Amino acid sequence: MDIKQSISELLKDKTILVTGGTGSFGNKFIKTVLDEYPVKKVIVYSRDELKQYEMQQRLAKYSSKMRYFIGDVRDLTRLNLAMKGVDIVVHAAAIKQVPAAEYNPMECIKTNINGAENVIEAAMANDIEKVVALSTDKAANPINLYGATKLCSDKLFTAANNLVGPGRTRFAVVRYGNVSGSRGSVVPFFKKLLAENAEYIPITDMKMTRFWISLEQGVNFVLKTLVRMHGGEVFVPKIPSINIVDLATAIAPNIPQKEVGIRPGEKIHELMCPKDDSMHVIEFNDFFIIRPSITFNSRSSDSYKTTALGETGKPVELGFEYNSKNNPNFLNVEQIKDFLHKQEK
Repeated sequence: MDIKQSISELLKDKTILVTGGTGSFGNKFIKTVLDEYPVKKVIVYSRDELKQYEMQQRLAKYSSKMRYFIGDVRDLTRLNLAMKGVDIVVHAAAIKQVPAAEYNPMECIKTNINGAENVIEAAMANDIEKVVALSTDKAANPINLYGATKLCSDKLFTAANNLVGPGRTRFAVVRYGNVSGSRGSVVPFFKKLLAENAEYIPITDMKMTRFWISLEQGVNFVLKTLVRMHGGEVFVPKIPSINIVDLATAIAPNIPQKEVGIRPGEKIHELMCPKDDSMHVIEFNDFFIIRPSITFNSRSSDSYKTTALGETGKPVELGFEYNSKNNPNFLNVEQIKDFLHKQEK
């Protein structure tokens, strides 16, 4: 059975709730699920009524399968109500802008940590089958508050598998890098400068590298994770890296670049599997699993060497690190142009 068929069987006649469902990921995930899989219902849970209204217009042909909840992940009572009758939860809601989190730390903590705890409690209370939480490369050895709150969130979702008791709920995490085409991406900013014929393209550091993934790839990886997961894993896809100067050159080749300095909380290179976690990392063909450091009563650490799909992996060497600088897969300027062109179709 191929993986798409496995996803279809998992999602058949299921009700899915997506927190932060009107964001870039949520929009792409929900449209993909409705277009390609036999789901019963999709529930959008988010704070912005305007974005929900706009989403209703775009997905009008699916109105019989769509439900919209105005709500905040900080509100446990509202989450409990929204999750009644739900089978699968994808937790995408977060405060994600690094500088905004640095200047508004308590707001970031309330959404990213307290909100994660609420999602976990509501999922267990409503006997949700599977929960996948979206993380970020910034959660690996974090130096900014956003990354620190997402690392805390990752730990909460991992440990939640020990709290379920006789319930069926299982929790896993997906961690990946910068998403091309998302609202937080630098791509729209560079394109805006190109359209305005800007004097220069600002580059925070000329040595900067980033992991690179499309929204479509991120969505497909989450869908595969729903099938692969046992519970407690952090799933990391193998994706290419880019040099930021190459990205700027691909978008605006005739505009000079100027180094302007690192923003608050920013790294030169991003990280997804820290060397401190290497004893827990298992490598598969196109992804890694960081298995939990804590022991679950329901399974041994060796059980993570085989996914629920039957894929087998092997432990990495001690001291292994997966970061955007040492990544063996880098896109050059022409490959970045091709990548961006495909995203525009």
